[in-house]
Amino acid sequence: MQHLVDTNDFTDQQIQDLLRDAKAFKKQTPPKLLHDKLLITLFFEASTRTRSSFEVAAKRLGASVVHLDPSRSSAKKGESLEDTFTNLCAMEPDGIIVRHHLNQTPQDLANMHTTPIINAGAGNYAHPTQALLDLFTMVEYFGTQVRGKTIAIIGDIVNSRVASSGIRLLTRMGMHVVLVAPPQFMPETSLPQYKTLEEVIDSVDVIMSLRAQLERHEKEIFEDYDDYAQQYCITPERIGERNILLLHPGPVMRNIDISDAMLDDPRCRVLTQVKNGVFMRMAILKLLLLDS
Repeated sequence: MQHLVDTNDFTDQQIQDLLRDAKAFKKQTPPKLLHDKLLITLFFEASTRTRSSFEVAAKRLGASVVHLDPSRSSAKKGESLEDTFTNLCAMEPDGIIVRHHLNQTPQDLANMHTTPIINAGAGNYAHPTQALLDLFTMVEYFGTQVRGKTIAIIGDIVNSRVASSGIRLLTRMGMHVVLVAPPQFMPETSLPQYKTLEEVIDSVDVIMSLRAQLERHEKEIFEDYDDYAQQYCITPERIGERNILLLHPGPVMRNIDISDAMLDDPRCRVLTQVKNGVFMRMAILKLLLLDS
């Protein structure tokens, strides 16, 4: 039984297999490979892209999907997460896709060894499927391996599970990762750190913009995010004519993270990321439910 708690659960060869399968699925709709499989989604935090993407991916492969809303489950009656999970596993699903506000929850559930766990985002530590779909988008954009490319991650890095998972995967894939953020948003790290994008703009191949994780802030950090946008919003003026791929995991705070004009720029692949998320998650489901 294999789980996806973070990308380090996959070997280098499995990651290459995922990239191959995602590319193939994007090119041609596959047969219903998972027609006899049942998945349960268990999201303790709000989600639009990730939950919908998983459901579309599963159904395109022929799997059945049941969504449990924790706000309407027995958890509201005091049932523990472990008991909720155990009861779901008694129904013999082929996998459970979970999102939770605590970093350790997906690993704790995986340690119960009852059904494959797929982490759809946990705390500020891991969002492995986002990291993998971002890698796929970069490989597709550059038409080659990303080894040696430089990516600048900009924004609320310390609170971002996308950044956390991305840093681990992209450095493993041989990318140079630099961080751009105000001090309040910068994690403790040995990676190169900059306060302004202008300091590194001429040496980067990719920019990954992140939104301020307001729901994770214990107190308001900036009184006016217009001031933040003046320094960190990605605009045509800031990018110029440089051939830089622009990514964002969403939701985008328009004109704070990325300007309206830049969202319409062909170098911005935010919607491509959403599209590629379906194909990468199809590849992940195939690997965990069929190939493992």
